[in-house]
Amino acid sequence: MRLTPVPPARRRAAAVAPALVAALALAGCAGSADAGSAPVATSASPAPTSSADAGFPLTLDNCGVEVTLDAAPERVVTIKSSATETVLALGAGDRLVGTAFPDGPPPADLADAAADLPLLSDKVPAAEVVLEAQPDLVYAGWESNLTAEGAGDRATLAGLGVATYVAPSACKDPAYRPARLTFDDVFAEITEAAALLGVPDAGADLVAEQEARLADVEADDRGLTALWYSSGTDVPYVGAGIGAPQMLLDAVGLTNIAAGVEDTWASFSWEQVAQDDPDVIVLVDSAWNSADKKRELLATSPATANLTAVREERYLVVPFAASEAGVRNVEAAASLAEQLAALEVG
Repeated sequence: MRLTPVPPARRRAAAVAPALVAALALAGCAGSADAGSAPVATSASPAPTSSADAGFPLTLDNCGVEVTLDAAPERVVTIKSSATETVLALGAGDRLVGTAFPDGPPPADLADAAADLPLLSDKVPAAEVVLEAQPDLVYAGWESNLTAEGAGDRATLAGLGVATYVAPSACKDPAYRPARLTFDDVFAEITEAAALLGVPDAGADLVAEQEARLADVEADDRGLTALWYSSGTDVPYVGAGIGAPQMLLDAVGLTNIAAGVEDTWASFSWEQVAQDDPDVIVLVDSAWNSADKKRELLATSPATANLTAVREERYLVVPFAASEAGVRNVEAAASLAEQLAALEVG
């Protein structure tokens, strides 16, 4: 049997895995997901990259954390569908040694590439599980994924030779989060992720393709209002005024009834929804809270059954992964525009 030399970053990660477990134990880390059955990729050999051509070493400021890579990462762990799908769309899926927290099935154009990816956890993986995958980069969709109680805090991981990157739109500090997300911000993240992975040309091509697709999206001109319903029963959790939901509603010509709330998503009230009586309701479809469940709740709850959009079943559906900043936003805008055009209102 031929033995494949282990890259230095892999040897370093393997060597420090016990140290990370100890460090996290001292920090009170209990792990936020079941680590018992997580598969670990150990034999895949990612495609080689050319660091010299790709602009390394590379240093950037990510949510206030300095991230430095001396070479393009060869072993990547992603947390959340938005992060996984960005790596796949950039053609770097062969470097994925672990994925976690999927929000639902991948889009059709990425389904084949995603078919055999190793899943570390259905939710946020425990830090020791992440280290067992021997990554040199962890790419997270939410900043909250990278804590001592979750996949490991960023400082600890950096000290152990593992770089981390968080989707900029998910930065907690308002100084680093877009004041109001735009498609330019989304394209900037794609470009930055491509630079981190050492595939800047793939990033430029993907952005150009998405810009062309977005230009074809026609906004509705009927002056309709909408509720972006993400989750919640007694208290609805809705798309508010500064994140991807607002960006997508703007793109298709809908006025968000929660636009005045300065947040990405926020708790709202059914009383306010009833008062605003939106023309359309956007249902977010996720693995844990499907659009069908939301339809049933809205139709049977006394608080919502008499809403015009519920009575007339004026629903649009968007996958959860497309409701966060990422490579699915443009296609989501196109889909919402098509669904909206098919609705008869009035």
